[in-house]
Amino acid sequence: MRAASDRFIVGVRHDEHDAIVGREPIHQAIDGVHAAVASSLHLLCSRMNLVVFGLSMSSSWGNGHATLWRGLARALGRRGHRLVFFERDVPYYARHRDLDRLDPHTLVLYDEWGAVREQANRHLRDADVAMVTSYCPDGRDAAKLVLEQATAVRAFYDLDTPVTLSRLRAGEDVEYIPADGLGGFDLVLSYTGGPALDELARRLGARLVLPLYGSVDPEVHHAVSPVGAFRADLSYLGTYAEDRQAALDEFLLQPARGRPDLRFLIGGAQYPASFGWTPNLYFVHHVAPPDHAAFYSSSRFTLNVTRRAMADMGWCPSGRLFEAAACGVPVISDAWAGLDSFFTPGREILVAGTRDDVLAALALDEGERRRVGTAARERALSDHSADRRARELEAAVARASSVTTTP
Repeated sequence: MRAASDRFIVGVRHDEHDAIVGREPIHQAIDGVHAAVASSLHLLCSRMNLVVFGLSMSSSWGNGHATLWRGLARALGRRGHRLVFFERDVPYYARHRDLDRLDPHTLVLYDEWGAVREQANRHLRDADVAMVTSYCPDGRDAAKLVLEQATAVRAFYDLDTPVTLSRLRAGEDVEYIPADGLGGFDLVLSYTGGPALDELARRLGARLVLPLYGSVDPEVHHAVSPVGAFRADLSYLGTYAEDRQAALDEFLLQPARGRPDLRFLIGGAQYPASFGWTPNLYFVHHVAPPDHAAFYSSSRFTLNVTRRAMADMGWCPSGRLFEAAACGVPVISDAWAGLDSFFTPGREILVAGTRDDVLAALALDEGERRRVGTAARERALSDHSADRRARELEAAVARASSVTTTP
């Protein structure tokens, strides 16, 4: 197959090598390992064709998948890969569409699965990676089609792992997961790392589980001139969610009441009139991805509040955490397990446990504020860029290929 490229050498894990040695003569085992490594090295130098069945890339309205995929698609394109993304054309996203071209990639909008199945099958015949994502409206049908393919690396990407696992624990049927689990896929990627990786394997039979976190595209998210409508001492960008209300009250509403001389701002959608608005708390309805850089760049600080399921699971950073950091804006975040794997608390990010921590951060002098913002930007660009994630995806595909080609 013609799959991925990467600058890392991907070999065979010790447990896989031991399994080979245990069942074959030693010279045959070594030949098998060499063949797998050679296959991986071939992947490291080739263009990769990906076919993805996902939620939506054409609309970012209430949909965190879109921004992640747009940045990753641009990075993959820069590296010579090509993506075909299948998206069901639902009215909700059609009314709020903010992307209609995906050059050099292909965006396929379809009305219902039966009408697009044969077209999908044609693309899959030429695919090096066939992928289904969480919340794909036709996830089970797409997974069935993908798993029928014999030539591609077959992957599942769960961008909503905390939701998936919490629903499974509650005994719910998760409609985008095949009824028999994820054991048929060569590779399972998870937006969430840490213990969630083991749980995906244990609960759903996933054979190779690797993290693929959110990212930022520095061509889109970087410091720009402030915009008056977005000016704030502390901003927060996110759709309203009831399970974030208590944290927003502690980290945003109470500081706003305590500092009536400062300007606070929320950008998002679905906030109720009963939210707890204060005279110095302003609101902007739905900030589209092209305006995120201006939103962050107009703030002295910005707030990150993690959904409860994500915080409980840990190792699940919001993509907007990386976006704000890439704009050089100091982030004040709630605490969650694994946060220090992405940014160093106190140096690259400010962590708050109470309203007093937020007020203390807002009182930092300008030199310290800039130092934190600069350190955050450097970390985001070095470790959390879309190009970095594209390389990690290449390495994951190469590793999956080496496992499937090992005798």
